Amino acid sequence: MKSSVAHTFEALADPTRRGVVQLLKSRPRRASDLADALGQSRPAMSRHLKVLRQSGIIEPANDASDMRARVYQLRPEPFHDLRDWVEEIERFWALELDAFKAHAEKKHGRR
Repeated sequence: MKSSVAHTFEALADPTRRGVVQLLKSRPRRASDLADALGQSRPAMSRHLKVLRQSGIIEPANDASDMRARVYQLRPEPFHDLRDWVEEIERFWALELDAFKAHAEKKHGRR
């Protein structure tokens, strides 16, 4: 079973989907607005939004100005999971580098 981080990486591997995320950082948007801004056809944007929804990166919501229209907004959880994963990797490498430094200093008589 894939982790949420794996789903997030897969979804963000595509530059158009990263563009959607960039646009949604500022505010929720309609699918047609996203398609226009990124130079995509409506069907192509629909496929990208489906991938982003399935990965949990975005969610649909109603537009406050038009309750019939659906807008998309970012969900914070996948980015929290991604941040936690990166921080875990950073901690690992910090420990490895500290151990290497201690080994090198011991070998060369520094302390």
